[in-house]
Amino acid sequence: MGNSLKAILAFVPSNKCQKYLLEDLEEMPVDKMVDLSGRQMRRLPVHICSFRELVKLYLSDNNLNHLPPELEQLQNLQILALDFNNFKALPLVVCTLKQLCILYLGNNKLCSLPLELRLLQNLKTLWIESNCLQHLPEVVCELSLLKTLHAGSNALRCLPAQLQCLQELRTIWLSGNLLSEFPPVLLDMPFLEVIDVDRNSIRFFPSLAHLPGLKLVIYDHNPCRNTPKVAKGVRRVGRWSEETPEPRKRSGAVIEITLDEKPLLPPVAKTEPE
Repeated sequence: MGNSLKAILAFVPSNKCQKYLLEDLEEMPVDKMVDLSGRQMRRLPVHICSFRELVKLYLSDNNLNHLPPELEQLQNLQILALDFNNFKALPLVVCTLKQLCILYLGNNKLCSLPLELRLLQNLKTLWIESNCLQHLPEVVCELSLLKTLHAGSNALRCLPAQLQCLQELRTIWLSGNLLSEFPPVLLDMPFLEVIDVDRNSIRFFPSLAHLPGLKLVIYDHNPCRNTPKVAKGVRRVGRWSEETPEPRKRSGAVIEITLDEKPLLPPVAKTEPE
């Protein structure tokens, strides 16, 4: 079925047309996963919410801006993908899914996150990249089991001090924001393993040598005057990263980084909960 036909049928609310979009998905798959990505849907068919044993639900790349209250029935859901949609606010029904481990919210139009997000105490991975966030919502700092936070491509200028409460956090991606200084709170998070502040406006980097858990720091594409000092064995990706401890030349030359050298973000394929 062509995308153009799907787009036309997405405007038609009749059950027959919606059933056609779902390609006769009437029973829960044996693998407890439903993937409705790229269907041009404007609403989630309510009968999907009757699959109460569902573990994974992928709704990426649609035209959704709300979800039915019946979604609350999916209390076994561990992975929910809502990225690449039209959400201006996170539907509160998502915050009732207390078994969620991974939540994809990237590439929407979110300016904030509800306080009810704190109810998702099993969340380990949160993707909120490519939204309209000017501040990292403090409610994120209440997700005590969070291990990976993707908050790149927003308009963040700083990070809240409460972030250091996330002692399970290991990876933080902040590429493509408006940071003018290295976030001080990250200096008090010795358990971090990966810090990505690529494509910001940071002019000076403090020493990161005291962070015993650090394995990789990506700081490329910043107007920095120095390279961050790190402990032995820590990989740096960015300006003068191959020189220790400071660049010998101040000419502004940038070491060439090949595409396969710089770690990519996790692939489009969704990751599994640990």
